[in-house]
Amino acid sequence: MVLEPRQFLYVSSVLVGLSASLAVIILKSFAHNVFIFSQYLNNKLHLPYSKSTLPIIGILLTVFVIRNFLNGNIQKGTSQIMYAVAKKRSVMPAKQMYAQIITSSLTVGMGGSAGLESPITITGAAFGSNYALKYRLSYKDRTLLLACGVAAGIAAAFNAPIAGVLFAIEVVLAEISITAFTPLIISAATGSILSMILMNEDILFSFKTIQHFDSKNIVFYIFLGILSGLVSIFYARNFRKIEHYFSKRSKNSYRKALFGACILAGLIFIFPSLFGEGYEGIKLLAANQPEKLLENTLVAKFENNKWIIFGFITLTLLFKVFATGITLGAGGNGGNFAPSLFVGSYLGFSTAYFFNMLKITNLPISNFTLVGMSGVLSGLFHSPLTAIFLIAEITGGYSLMVPLMLVSSISFAISKHFEPYSFDIKNLADKGEVFTDDKDKNILQSIDVKKLINNNFNPVTQSKTLEALIEKIAASDDVIFPVLNDDKKLIGLIYLDDIRPIIFSAFKVKYTSITEVMQPVKQKDIVDFEDNIETIMNKFETTQQIILPVVQDKVFIGFISKSDILEKYREQLKELVIE
Repeated sequence: MVLEPRQFLYVSSVLVGLSASLAVIILKSFAHNVFIFSQYLNNKLHLPYSKSTLPIIGILLTVFVIRNFLNGNIQKGTSQIMYAVAKKRSVMPAKQMYAQIITSSLTVGMGGSAGLESPITITGAAFGSNYALKYRLSYKDRTLLLACGVAAGIAAAFNAPIAGVLFAIEVVLAEISITAFTPLIISAATGSILSMILMNEDILFSFKTIQHFDSKNIVFYIFLGILSGLVSIFYARNFRKIEHYFSKRSKNSYRKALFGACILAGLIFIFPSLFGEGYEGIKLLAANQPEKLLENTLVAKFENNKWIIFGFITLTLLFKVFATGITLGAGGNGGNFAPSLFVGSYLGFSTAYFFNMLKITNLPISNFTLVGMSGVLSGLFHSPLTAIFLIAEITGGYSLMVPLMLVSSISFAISKHFEPYSFDIKNLADKGEVFTDDKDKNILQSIDVKKLINNNFNPVTQSKTLEALIEKIAASDDVIFPVLNDDKKLIGLIYLDDIRPIIFSAFKVKYTSITEVMQPVKQKDIVDFEDNIETIMNKFETTQQIILPVVQDKVFIGFISKSDILEKYREQLKELVIE
């Protein structure tokens, strides 16, 4: 039986969903078992430094694998998925189908303070992309299957199919129509079902103990939403600073890994819940058992002091960004999805605990712990719908829908105001290398403008007369000629229309210099080879020209035409939008 294209796409979405969810099960199970092992070393064998030692080993092993088996580098973060969609026609390297699983399991599985969701989504996207390449599917279908892998990964990790679909839409797909929903839903459902069948219940991140929403607490949820937005900004900016700091450090990857891992070990020694993903700590807070987080710490004897508990939890959430930044900056692999949930839950708990401690009110601790997760996730990733439905699904109901919507939207609005782009893609967005929610801008950004530069030109030097130029005019169809100095730097332009009255006068041609008829160029009228498409289009708009000169390292290399860009835009428009 021969399948129709749409039927083949449905079957493909199932296969991609199965592949992505199996990767999730392997990754999550490994990380959970290592956590259990560390607890055994710590509690049964009384090795109090085991939690600090394992992350050092994990990060060093990760660097070893990257250097010796992965060509010395591995891309981190979900931003590479968006970059692949925007700039690589949704083609992801085949090695990402296994590289992320291996390296993140070593880093996070052995206690590195990061999350597994980012490696999971990259792995799922790679499965979808390479599957589509194997069967020579179109760019549209390849992008859709890439997103299916992402949706299945998130769905399997949290048993949250709706959140998986929404994450794929909000974070990966800039444009989507109703017909694209079906493959996404199929993949997400496949991932969720396989996760429920094969993954142990204690590994799944779920909560059953929640209280009903009380409208009297709205003002406190609004306050939590504001805090979540501010904390999201704090997280994003400090993470980038740490990332930048480590990128400038020693080129010796082992030395850098050891340096960062030792700092991380110190943080985990003081705040043990920074070990690994941190989901066990979230569960304790949601169950209102914060004193257990103080076990085997320097402040363990103060486990009954509410102010010490409050301070310890608050400091832990603030130091989480540094622990995650150091983990990834030092050479480990992981993501910021789980850390955002960690910070949000600790923030929600601290907020409710503080007001309850002052006896101002009696807020439901579990509700605030869970709603806080949606606030920081929404603010950090700019994905409010994912945040809302993820928490709704892992709590097994929608009784918290109102506070989830309230906190997520407020946090998103505040974060979006101060940080226009999700922190994970800010650097790429600033360069115009990823999609935004502007359809026209997305299509323009998908154009490789460097390929449109016309380097067939007829230059003249400023020392020549018009006689030299007339020869070039006779031998070409050009209407614009660059004037260069001896260093091949552009000093002006000659337009054919400007010299028509002169070229028919032999006297004027002989005694008119190039500099007399050329138009000097200003810096704002020149396109730099590294300019992105948005900058180039703005220059066309401000100069009102249809052709602009291009320079690289101040040396003239050719022209770029507005009509060529618009023609390429029309071609891209036909194939870019997901149908």
